[in-house]
Amino acid sequence: MRTYLDFEKPVAELEAKVEELRALEQSAGSVEIGEEITRIEGKAADALRELYAHLAPWQKAQVARHPQRPHCVDYVAGLIADFTPLAGDRKFGEDEAIIGGLGRFRGESVCVIGQERGADTEGRLRHNFGMARPEGYRKAVRLMEMADHFELPVIAFVDTAGAYPGIGAEERGQAEAIARSTETCLALSVPNIAAIIGEGGSGGAIALATASRIVMLEHAIYSVISPEGAASILWRDTGKAQEAAQNMKITADDLLRFGVIDSIVREPVGGAHRDPEATIQATGDALAAALEELRQFDRETVRRMRQDKFLAIGRTLV
Repeated sequence: MRTYLDFEKPVAELEAKVEELRALEQSAGSVEIGEEITRIEGKAADALRELYAHLAPWQKAQVARHPQRPHCVDYVAGLIADFTPLAGDRKFGEDEAIIGGLGRFRGESVCVIGQERGADTEGRLRHNFGMARPEGYRKAVRLMEMADHFELPVIAFVDTAGAYPGIGAEERGQAEAIARSTETCLALSVPNIAAIIGEGGSGGAIALATASRIVMLEHAIYSVISPEGAASILWRDTGKAQEAAQNMKITADDLLRFGVIDSIVREPVGGAHRDPEATIQATGDALAAALEELRQFDRETVRRMRQDKFLAIGRTLV
């Protein structure tokens, strides 16, 4: 059953009417009912297209968090052949908020790292809602260093509200682990490509997204803090999250204009959850294009270009 967001209510009503008429058609078999279904389907499609053509930043945040949006494991299943998961940071333990391993992306051996939120209650608890602890970032560092040693490109799928802020995580050095992961991204001499597929939140996201190229889905968001967190700090009122989102410049279009990301992957009308397969393949095309562009450069040039890219962000803004 499809889940509708609050602002999708007009579309939900039209599509519910279509389902009612289809049930009636099966019992009545009337030609007139079939014509009415076609008419309402067209009306619903037009309403959805118009709605998604003018989404506000807060609405995009809601789409980015949609429970039926494809997650990291879906991208791995759809794009990575012969995926072999690797676990543990060799220091403390395994963190299932970050999955990682080796596989083949369109015939090329790659290292894959990604944040997994979970698709149901059991999965969300197991993956800690995609909020990694220090051992998750230290696992990412271990895998990136291994990829660098064996000259394997790194592909990262970013989808997290942020790193886990619990007491245990802080005791085990959460900030240091995030910093080390970011530092490792910058130091890689192999291409690393990050895809912001849902919510890219704070240092928990940038620890994997400090990449040679960053592609971002059209309705994903990427920011230093969530709109709710910003509203809580600025106005002490999380109810002003919509106003915060409007001013934070968290959308793909804004971030492309600022040079924070490198390209936008357009989503199907209605968001990635309406057609996950098409979204995953489009993301794969963007990743392949980025890797092809970087393949011409030697290892030292790849490292220097990445570092220069991040040092240059914001220099030309007025």
